[in-house]
Amino acid sequence: MPPRTAVFFHAHPDDEALLTAGTMAMLAAEGHRVVLVVATAGERGLAEMGPGEELRATRLKELYESAALLGCARVECLGYGDSGLSPQGGSAEERPDDAFIDADSEQAAGKLAAILEEEKADLLSIYDPAGGYGHPDHVQVHRVGRRAAEIAGTPVVLEATVNRDPLVRLLKLAGKFYRFPPEFDVRTFESAYSASETITHRVNVRKYAKQKRASMSAHASQATGGDSDRTLAVMLKVPGPIYRLVFGTEWYVRRDLPPGTRLSHPLDQWPK
Repeated sequence: MPPRTAVFFHAHPDDEALLTAGTMAMLAAEGHRVVLVVATAGERGLAEMGPGEELRATRLKELYESAALLGCARVECLGYGDSGLSPQGGSAEERPDDAFIDADSEQAAGKLAAILEEEKADLLSIYDPAGGYGHPDHVQVHRVGRRAAEIAGTPVVLEATVNRDPLVRLLKLAGKFYRFPPEFDVRTFESAYSASETITHRVNVRKYAKQKRASMSAHASQATGGDSDRTLAVMLKVPGPIYRLVFGTEWYVRRDLPPGTRLSHPLDQWPK
């Protein structure tokens, strides 16, 4: 297989670590060019900052550290404002003037398309239509990414996701032994991410679990803050063998392939 250029488009720093880090490390190790693009710097994320620290700068620094660990050849931030954690980014008055969810989708797609064209990208990774768990910036990544691929003529678009079926079963089982916070509703995951039958790629990244874990660790600011345990902090406490088992698969949906397709590598079944 000739070297390809794969662009991974994410909403915030640390999203790449959670969803696609293993795939990125794998492609880079195989000699492909991997480019990481984020829409925002994630400056409205929860974090416990030290005196004189500024979250935007800290998160971009962590992003570059993560990208280096994964073998990325280029990192870009489109420069939009983080829309925040609340549904739909909260009220317009609460959001920054440049919030990503308020951005003109065509204009944002043009910015991403310019990178795709400059890189002569063969593949673009975005999110599924639900934006995974529904974060407004993630939903916007799907819309903007789809349009950018159309503008640039990028031949393959993969939607990074999670197989929600075993996830829901696991959460329901965990709920019998662990009391989730009041705001956590397992039922919301029944419509999050993607159903098993729609997933076309199940990529085994256990060989790159060390790089994936290091990528997560690079985003240290996102392991602190808030009134309860942060997701990233909990993930990093998982013992190595269990980590490889739980986080050793990354899932994607490629819409130009029929449902039920089962591929194990992001570059399988390349368009003719």
